[in-house]
Amino acid sequence: MKKIFFLTLAFGLLLCDGLFAQKEKNTAVLGFYNLENLFDTEDDPLTRDADFLPEGSYRWTPERYMRKLDNMSKVISLIGREYGGVACIGLCELENRKVLEDLIATDNLRPFNMDIVHYDSPDRRGVDVGFIYRKDRVQVLSSKSFRLYTADTSFRTRDQLLVSFILDGTDTMHMIVNHWPSKLGGKKSLGSRAAAAKLTRSIADSLMNADPNAKIVIVGDFNDDPDSKSIITNLKIKKKIEATTQPGDLFNPMYKLYKQGYGSYAYRDSWGLIDQTIVSYGLVNARPGTYKYVAAKIFHDPLILQKTQTGSYEDYPYRTYAGGTYQGGYSDHFPVYIIVKK
Repeated sequence: MKKIFFLTLAFGLLLCDGLFAQKEKNTAVLGFYNLENLFDTEDDPLTRDADFLPEGSYRWTPERYMRKLDNMSKVISLIGREYGGVACIGLCELENRKVLEDLIATDNLRPFNMDIVHYDSPDRRGVDVGFIYRKDRVQVLSSKSFRLYTADTSFRTRDQLLVSFILDGTDTMHMIVNHWPSKLGGKKSLGSRAAAAKLTRSIADSLMNADPNAKIVIVGDFNDDPDSKSIITNLKIKKKIEATTQPGDLFNPMYKLYKQGYGSYAYRDSWGLIDQTIVSYGLVNARPGTYKYVAAKIFHDPLILQKTQTGSYEDYPYRTYAGGTYQGGYSDHFPVYIIVKK
């Protein structure tokens, strides 16, 4: 009886593994995560990183850095875990390539066998955007970093990153990773985000002019909500999937989530959905047998939620720092992602 039981158990496990592998093969998760200041502990004389040094105002020690890496990698490893985890993910608020190398070398991400796409940006604080991906699922074809220029020649912000790749050996796809200018300066900052939106749109348009059915995923921290002028007017998105009917259309699934009251970032007791995923006509209206957009999600695992005695910030993102005080948490943003299926 024991022998029969273990043979049956082994067969069941093999069957489950086979079903899971098939599910993963036909489904992919593509994500985005604002890492909230993933800095190393070394001084970069070309940037304003003094706060994130062992003797800096945040007392950014090697121990805190290692905990931050563990926290960030743990979250990334859990996104879309029911589908085998993310195939690739855009990232922002990271200092340099080194922190990405350290990130994918953690125990949490090492099993995924990931690689990196990264370019240095001119941001004065030294923060960049980046892209990490599973080498068994994603073959990078090309990448390019696009600089945002405005009338103010002294203005510096993050570059926009375009990565073109083949997913699971079949579908050519493109991800544009963004971290648009912040709202510092109030109304004066509107113009810079409008310019960022126009740059993103021009990158997407160039891809869709070359291939009207191009499969594009635009991800990022846009520092604006889905109903803002920069998203609606400058990026020219469609609010509803049924309105995404023509090559060149971009659909923002986060618009509906935002109107339903969901958010990825909390500020002054108000939720915003500034972290977004936007998809092209080619993903919404994909040919049979190829990857098609299915759903957009906000990763809202209890692991990354703030728990307090008073409850005033309960269920906010559990941050690394709050009010300058070290919390040992994760990020002040929730990750977002889309699911695509064949």
